[in-house]
Amino acid sequence: MPHARNRNPSPIPEVTWDTGLKEMNETWKGAIACLGVAVFFVMTIGIIYWQVVDQPNKNWILKGSYSGLIWERRTHSLVIQTLTEDKTYVEIDVGNVGNPDIEVPFVRNLCWLNKTEFCYTWDSVADVKISLEVNEATETECYSMTWSPVHCHVELKDCFSMANMSWYGGASVQNQSWPINEQNVTMQPFTVSNLRDNPSGFGSVLERYFLGSSGVAVLVSPDVPLQVGMESRQHFCLQSPSSLERTPLQYTVCVGHNIRAVHQEALQQLSSPSRELPNMDVLWLPFWKLLASVDSGPKVERELRTFSNRLRRHQLGEGAISLNEHSTALLADMDQDYLASRKRGTSKRQTRDFRDLSLIKLLNISITLSPFLSVDTTQFHKSLLDGTEAYWLSLPVAPQGRLVPVLTQWRGQFCVKLNISNPEAVSWFLDRVGLLQARLGMESIHLEGAEGNPLDLGGGDQYIGQLADVAARIEESAIMNAGTRSSHKPVFVRMPPLQSDWSSSGLKGLIPSLLHHTLLGYNLLIPDAVGGSLSGDLVTDEELFIRWLQIVAFLPVISFETPPWVCGEDRVLNLTRALIAWHQDFVVPLVTRYAEDWMTSGSPIYRPLWWLSPDDPATFTIDDQFLIGDEVLVAPVIERGTVRRNIYLPDGGFQWQDSRNAQVFDGGTLLEDYPVALEEVAIFLRRRS
Repeated sequence: MPHARNRNPSPIPEVTWDTGLKEMNETWKGAIACLGVAVFFVMTIGIIYWQVVDQPNKNWILKGSYSGLIWERRTHSLVIQTLTEDKTYVEIDVGNVGNPDIEVPFVRNLCWLNKTEFCYTWDSVADVKISLEVNEATETECYSMTWSPVHCHVELKDCFSMANMSWYGGASVQNQSWPINEQNVTMQPFTVSNLRDNPSGFGSVLERYFLGSSGVAVLVSPDVPLQVGMESRQHFCLQSPSSLERTPLQYTVCVGHNIRAVHQEALQQLSSPSRELPNMDVLWLPFWKLLASVDSGPKVERELRTFSNRLRRHQLGEGAISLNEHSTALLADMDQDYLASRKRGTSKRQTRDFRDLSLIKLLNISITLSPFLSVDTTQFHKSLLDGTEAYWLSLPVAPQGRLVPVLTQWRGQFCVKLNISNPEAVSWFLDRVGLLQARLGMESIHLEGAEGNPLDLGGGDQYIGQLADVAARIEESAIMNAGTRSSHKPVFVRMPPLQSDWSSSGLKGLIPSLLHHTLLGYNLLIPDAVGGSLSGDLVTDEELFIRWLQIVAFLPVISFETPPWVCGEDRVLNLTRALIAWHQDFVVPLVTRYAEDWMTSGSPIYRPLWWLSPDDPATFTIDDQFLIGDEVLVAPVIERGTVRRNIYLPDGGFQWQDSRNAQVFDGGTLLEDYPVALEEVAIFLRRRS
């Protein structure tokens, strides 16, 4: 019988393979699950690390063709940079919105799918909307920002960094600087005030416009109340006042390839394209202030003739003699005094003194008026009786609703102020000017007291623009002490008074004030009197008088308060005669030519050095030189006892020639310790290479 063979000779017992596979699957499942938990843990740690430690400090919220707006989460700042991030145009601190101690990691655009707008709500405190507009023709990009408070009594404040850049514009201040980085101003309403009465305020010329050397311009909406503060070399801040009206903060930030390009674009928004020139005849006559303190019209007339004869005797040529408001009023009353004397039966010899107005008409005089009227005058009492009280800024009084003029102060007297919004009041004022012209034949009229409005609780400057409109209707040259939103109107603007010294509130403040005025569009200006007029004293420092006159001789008009013979030396008189002739022969034609250019293009007559070299950082802080147009560079001496100075010649593919010795230098050259004698002023003329 065959032997039966064992089918499983191996000593290892058989196993069931299904059971082994099941056990193996459970093991792998556990391993995969553990791995998944580990991966999830690692990802969680990574996300937390990215959020807290390694997340980028910024995110782009708007992008243009070459620039973009970034949110900096740690500094609570909005930053405008180039898309390549190699240049920062401006950094705006908005940390006041919401809680500055809470880090906002990411801001999400609530203007869905709109690449040119950004919307966001900050901690239910304020809404912000930012719109981007790209102008391909001028290669500028503008970000329009509107902050709207969600609740009442919310103060919105944005601060613009001054780090690593120079800023210009804003408002005149007591110690004007160029650039404005050195200024310290407490937060206050951004309105024009009289710097004599309010030395820490904003004065003279003011625009809601700031310009940065990186190629950035900030234009604030003219229609909302605004406060401004400045912290030296740190930042300047725009703030909306806290109120029940939930006042928004609105401004536009434009960026361009350099400072000149963005300024020229901003001019289109800052100034009206329909610019007009005033009567330019005033440029030819130097102004001489009559310092007589008299109490009657005939005495004013005698002082006028005496002063005019003295100018003629010293061979100082034709000039306009400036009368203050008091002397103007005395002359205006001479006819009434004459009629009163006839009724009293005064002798012919005495009455002859009252009829010398015809002699005054032979002189060149400039009178001064203001929109104020003393409550002690007959004219004011008459207005209350004949129902013309609406000529003055008034408020209705219940229950009849009759208008009652609002009292204010001017020159130490209680006065009322002209209601320029009343056409009949304006006609009365212009008739008054016409009557004075018929009597006196003046060359120009100086309008003071435009700043301030006793009825404007919001602190606006609308009155200044309205008075400029009235001044534009006067046939003679009109001069105003203040300007805002009126640079396109045909009036001259007087620069603020300066101290009679060498400080930044004296001679050193003259060129910064000049550049500030012209940057804001106020090119046809009347400088402060030679030697300064803030103290009211005559200047006896011969060197200060000469150096001051050397600068003013290049400005549109030369103005004197201290006559040159006060210094007592023939040298001062000879230099005065020579510089007046130089002004008439060289400067006035130059200013007239560039005034035509300003009227068509908006380019300033007097220009900073960066106008020709907008990419040269060396030109951004030069505050003791200036250009007339593109062809004349003036470098006066502003340090006491100095006959040498450093002079920088801007580059631009041309050369500069010293007008005194015909030496020629390349642009971009720094002339160290260049000689400028007391009788000289350094003038360089541009030459094409």
